[in-house]
Amino acid sequence: MRSATMTDPEQACPIAPAVDIVFSRWTTPILWALHEHGRQRFVELQRRLPSITPKVLTERLRRMERDGLLTRTWYAEVPPRVEYEISDLGRSLSPVFAQLATWAGDHLDDVTKARDAYDATKMQNV
Repeated sequence: MRSATMTDPEQACPIAPAVDIVFSRWTTPILWALHEHGRQRFVELQRRLPSITPKVLTERLRRMERDGLLTRTWYAEVPPRVEYEISDLGRSLSPVFAQLATWAGDHLDDVTKARDAYDATKMQNV
């Protein structure tokens, strides 16, 4: 019988739950937009991330609020106004994003070259 660490990815890789929370499809761009531009309304986020659908943006914002990565402030006005802001917990990811931005600047060209070399090799073997 296999042990729990062999079958449970969260046990095999202790950072898996954090990666799942922070680096899911739209979480990172939303956090980046809130970090770079501060408090924003839904429409402003949608403008900054034009390829996300309103439904997916709504779902992602709710999940991020539930996870504590952002705060949602509702104003009882006519019409109602809602603003989103990165929370202290979300802001604590800034060093991680800074490191990833540095890594990307240093290595994305290398990744592109590796992909091109791999693809060229695969095309020769077809």
